[in-house]
Amino acid sequence: MIIRKAENKDIEGILKLLLQVNQVHADGRPDLFKNGGIKYTHEALEEKFTRTNETVFVAVEEDEVRGYSFLEIVETKENTSLYPHTSLYIDDLCIDEKYRKHNIGCMLFEEIKKYAAELKVYNITLRVWECNPGAMKFYEKMGMKPLYTEMEMFY
Repeated sequence: MIIRKAENKDIEGILKLLLQVNQVHADGRPDLFKNGGIKYTHEALEEKFTRTNETVFVAVEEDEVRGYSFLEIVETKENTSLYPHTSLYIDDLCIDEKYRKHNIGCMLFEEIKKYAAELKVYNITLRVWECNPGAMKFYEKMGMKPLYTEMEMFY
């Protein structure tokens, strides 16, 4: 398994995995997520690969993308109540459902931690949907803990 920065040749594999992620969310929150939807287009991914504040890692074996992570550097400016700090935000992380439980997620997360250390960020952050307990369990296993809770009410 090779973990590396994504290249344009990886886009088709990433798009396939984006469908899997969306389906998990569509199954859990059909009121918000569309079946068959996708978060990024081919063109949006090409552009994402060129941004200086974003990085996409892929886990590749036998020329097949088996996982990815979308990362973004987020700068919080100082204000009257917050100190300035830099976070590495995990926008998305997916392992192909065929290869889950093969330690690929752990390898990808270790690469994210190395990257965060290189950047000397204050923390790594992410959001995880309550309808995805498997992801929550994985992130807790990786050492993450809740930062805050976002709540909702229907009416």
